[in-house]
Amino acid sequence: MDEAAFLTQVRAFLDEALTPDLRDAGRKTLGVHSDIAACRLWHRRLFDQGWAAPAWPVDWGGAGWTARQRFLFDRECVANDAPVLFAGGIRSLGPLLIEMGTPDQRERYIGPILRGDDLWAQGFSEPGAGSDLAAISTRAVPVPGGYRVIGSKIWTTGAHHSNRMFAIVRTGDFERRQQGLTFLLLDMDSPGLTVRPILDLTGEREFNEVFFDDVFVPEANRVGPENDGWTVAKRLMSLARSNNTPSALVARSLRRAAEAVAAGGEAIEPSLRRRLSGLQIELEAFAQLELAALPSGRAEVGAATTPSMLKLIGSELHQRVCELAMEAAGPQAGAALAAIGLNGEELDQGARAMARHLCLRAASIYSGTSETQRNLIARQLLF
Repeated sequence: MDEAAFLTQVRAFLDEALTPDLRDAGRKTLGVHSDIAACRLWHRRLFDQGWAAPAWPVDWGGAGWTARQRFLFDRECVANDAPVLFAGGIRSLGPLLIEMGTPDQRERYIGPILRGDDLWAQGFSEPGAGSDLAAISTRAVPVPGGYRVIGSKIWTTGAHHSNRMFAIVRTGDFERRQQGLTFLLLDMDSPGLTVRPILDLTGEREFNEVFFDDVFVPEANRVGPENDGWTVAKRLMSLARSNNTPSALVARSLRRAAEAVAAGGEAIEPSLRRRLSGLQIELEAFAQLELAALPSGRAEVGAATTPSMLKLIGSELHQRVCELAMEAAGPQAGAALAAIGLNGEELDQGARAMARHLCLRAASIYSGTSETQRNLIARQLLF
């Protein structure tokens, strides 16, 4: 199918499937996903169309699109204010299980991930182990038939929406801290598992603490060998960082920033217009890097550093875009302070710009800090 025909097909689907309520949910998105009810509905409509996981292999439900077609589809979704999916399962765990899971794990989990029936939280960070995942202390003690997990995880995005979690836990103590880790799949309704909210700077509940009080996990829920969870986690993080902040997501925010600058008219500070132009150029360059790095794209040199590059550039560019939108809103942005705790009530443009700016402060921390990404890149290229 040529590009024009493909875009005609995509636009026809979006015109029909994206109701005003779904578009409104997309426009109002502050955090890493849209309103959860809208997420579920939009995910189901994409699944019914066969487009829920375009990058997956066709045999597992992928759309069979080229890298260019996936890129164009994301851009069309942004242009039409489609909701942002709660899609850790689609973006990272599903592809991981296709690569590294057992036949039983793929049989059990891939279908529900693809349909959007299962929502997955990530259990990596702990109070004493953020970007340094080798420092985790949550322990899984081997018992007949599986493990008993004791400890806690923090900053678990969407754990209160999720029915499942993937986590790394410590099963052994070795000289190298990266050894002795094991990758497990848990059910969120397991006895002994407790989820407590963490409110962000806008008053929203996006993050959580999760506590494990002797939680049983069957051995069949282990991905990869015992004590080799570091290998599994590294592969998952590579998948996650590759699509953590896609250019389409930044383009959505840049459009809002451009609207805020335009709304300022002649009174807007000239330097903001210059910054907007510079960010538009940076976004185009980032989009070309992303397109080249997509599977079936043309990037080859430095492929090991590509996920870190995409995550680093995308998250920091996104922060600068949202900062510009907040500054362009001027004094109105301060209205966000009065909106803290409203949890989804209508915000005006200025308040929404401030709230989005506050939410994006975490972008250079989650999935590995910018400092961590720079270290990974340097290690690959210089040593």
